[in-house]
Amino acid sequence: MGSLRGLRLAAGSCFRLCERDASSSLTLTRNSDLKRINGFCTKPQESSRAPSHTYSHRVPLHKPTDWEKKILIWSGRFKKEDEIPETVTFEMLDAAKNKLRVKMSYVMIALTVAGCILMIIEGKKALSVPCILIL
Repeated sequence: MGSLRGLRLAAGSCFRLCERDASSSLTLTRNSDLKRINGFCTKPQESSRAPSHTYSHRVPLHKPTDWEKKILIWSGRFKKEDEIPETVTFEMLDAAKNKLRVKMSYVMIALTVAGCILMIIEGKKALSVPCILIL
């Protein structure tokens, strides 16, 4: 029991020591332009080339398959297959799929309600006809 307590105390003091070293190096980088690397202070290096004005974060494009083209048309994103560009973004494709999912769920809800009404009508018809049991 005593050795476990001693181990905890040693680990705690080691953690505090590492925390103090880390915080001192962080304050050094926050307060000045100097960075502490392996005990040496260095100035940040200037970039020798001019910054490019091109958009570096390009959106990944995807060439849609025939099925995905149909999804884009059914979702209402495009009117004809000729209007669909050669490549589309994944976000556009996901939005079209989600819109189609919502439309399909509306259709399923309508079919379920129609089926329930049909079963109620058929059940009332079955009540009015006398049942003959054949044994």
